[in-house]
Amino acid sequence: MAGVTEGLKLSSSLRDAVGGRTATALEKAFGYEVVHDLLLHLPRRYSRRGELTDLRSLRDGDHATVLARICAINTRPMRNRRGTLTEVVVTDGAAKLSLTFFRRPFGAKIKTGAVGLFAGKVSYFRGKPQLTHPECHMFDGDELDVDAASSYANEIIPVYPATGSLSSWAISKAIRLALDLVDWDAAPDPLPADVRQRHDLLPMADAYRAVHRPEAMTDPALGQARIRWEEALALQTVLSVRREMYREQSAVSRTAVPDGLLASLDERLPFDLTQGQRQVSEVIMYELSDEHPMHRLLQGEVGSGKTVVALRAMLAVVDAGGQAALLAPTEVLATQHARSIRALLGPLADHGLLGGSEHSTTVTLLTGSQSTSVRRQALLEIASGQAGIVIGTHALLEDKVTFADLGLVVIDEQHRFGVEQRAALAAKAEAGTRPHVLVMTATPIPRTVAITVFGDLDVSVLTELPAGRAPITTHVVPAIEKPGYLERTWQRVREEVEKGRQVYVVCPRISSAGQTAVDLDGLESVLDLANADGPATPMANVEDVMEELAGGQLAGLRIGALHGRMSAEDKDAAMRRFAAGPMAGDGLDVLVSTTVIEVGVDIPNASVMVVMDADRFGVSQLHQLRGRVGRGGLPGLCLLVTNAQAGSPARERLDAVAATTDGFELSKVDLMARREGDVLGSDQSGRSNSLRVLSLLRDEKIIIAARDEAERIVAADPLLADHPALATMATTITGPDAAEWLDRS
Repeated sequence: MAGVTEGLKLSSSLRDAVGGRTATALEKAFGYEVVHDLLLHLPRRYSRRGELTDLRSLRDGDHATVLARICAINTRPMRNRRGTLTEVVVTDGAAKLSLTFFRRPFGAKIKTGAVGLFAGKVSYFRGKPQLTHPECHMFDGDELDVDAASSYANEIIPVYPATGSLSSWAISKAIRLALDLVDWDAAPDPLPADVRQRHDLLPMADAYRAVHRPEAMTDPALGQARIRWEEALALQTVLSVRREMYREQSAVSRTAVPDGLLASLDERLPFDLTQGQRQVSEVIMYELSDEHPMHRLLQGEVGSGKTVVALRAMLAVVDAGGQAALLAPTEVLATQHARSIRALLGPLADHGLLGGSEHSTTVTLLTGSQSTSVRRQALLEIASGQAGIVIGTHALLEDKVTFADLGLVVIDEQHRFGVEQRAALAAKAEAGTRPHVLVMTATPIPRTVAITVFGDLDVSVLTELPAGRAPITTHVVPAIEKPGYLERTWQRVREEVEKGRQVYVVCPRISSAGQTAVDLDGLESVLDLANADGPATPMANVEDVMEELAGGQLAGLRIGALHGRMSAEDKDAAMRRFAAGPMAGDGLDVLVSTTVIEVGVDIPNASVMVVMDADRFGVSQLHQLRGRVGRGGLPGLCLLVTNAQAGSPARERLDAVAATTDGFELSKVDLMARREGDVLGSDQSGRSNSLRVLSLLRDEKIIIAARDEAERIVAADPLLADHPALATMATTITGPDAAEWLDRS
């Protein structure tokens, strides 16, 4: 092939391996740029010449490659245009599939009884599956071209994930060419020999041949296990390097004084801490007193009391003369945190004010939409050290924000921030030191995600809910199948309001115009749109739903709106009216909102959560949303309204949410429902690339074993000087973020 080069490296340009035209097609279809990218394109399945594809497994919209036998050929004139239409019917012996051609597929190989590969997009016509103008590759006859004969000489046929422009055999041909051109003898193996021996793993070259050119059906499993190990060890090596780096950094020891703010808060708390809160707090206090920075993840169920634990840590730092910063993902949440923390502290938050406590501090809020004068005052309080506790959004990351003595960084809902943002805030500590870091998430995390995404952090878990939290009942409301259920939903909302309670109604969109990220107002809503598989009906939006309810089912009730497009003042006013409750003159009974109320919002009087088009949200997001009710001792009710059909994947996700309130169990469902690249995307991990071959559910044993191996390697060789191939693999697989951390070490 013109343009290819022998003796390639895995990092060589794809153009040198397969030529410019094929490389361009692969880059356009999959984003591949180098040889290693292509070799990591693993087969979807493997077929034998004598084993036909189960045609009943095909789904509408699939780009399918099937191995089948031709059982009938029929050519007829087209009705409304010149020319002929040819229907080739293929079978696996139990089911049939039509191949439709708008011209006769001439050639001796296209004949009844012939076996071949057929690739195209599956569609349904009159209830029957078909491929329109599929690509064909026939196996019988003596007229096979040289390339095809070479590509498919083996009995075992790998079938690759394909697109409309790239068939499985075209990808297979490119991969085989690349395999032959790589100089495997000169390619250093990133897996150390002792690791391969301990875990019975193939050498690198053998692994890729086993996957792409298997001689036995047992070969691919051996090859894929080895390739997954490469990615797992690279990821865990990066995290181990980070942990080693943290251990070498210096921090200022922060110890609470016996009669300071922390002791005063504990005396005025209107509730008793749970055993879990006390245990986690003890660990945090011990780590804050160390001269090396704490790096801890605090995860727990919705309402498990993470904020109180974080507040106690912040007060310990303030007692020791430092400042604490709490970074929240939205203005609504930052404002809510500021309000609730001030309420908990009472006079302890009134430093310098009449009525303030002898032991007191200032709680300062900083957001991007504040007025110039308010913002200027906040910056002054932060820089002077007057503000012991600083709460803000991404505005805290700006260069102009300086701290007098930043001792603790608390990051709420860590999955909304990247590693770089965490590091940017931590860099505002005094030169030569690092602040202690506590990151929190109310999104339960499976073990493999915790040690992969947050593998550089120590983990604490709160599972016990504070006393007074009422149970929450969840029901799916199938709006199209049973419209009476939706009518009953609004009747139930009115009944709750008549009892003096309040209700959230959450929509995936702000308005009926434009389906943009801003309009959708929630990251997970955007990500999950492609997975929503209900009927193609317009999504519910705040503006229309509010108007319909106010003029119909909920007429006479006080209804307000809240979404990300509103100004900070309007958002705060809406939350204040809802928080004021039904007894206030301008209070709200019902709040129609987007997911800006997903986390941190605490309205004890709210008892019902109605989620419109609930199938548009992810499992963890729904779990977060329903955690907004049942917080004040009142039984909570969550109603998931959906147009998704019974038995569909979207409906199954909703049924799973309705079946349990165990967030850790739901986190596994969530991981199964979402692409793992979403779980490990840049918003959550700080990396630009997603996992390619590793599955956080399937490969738990590999990930845990790789973590142990990585810790052993890094402990003996922190700079990876004796493991250059592993260092290269780490930076290749995990992207520039890993390279930055390795360089810093």
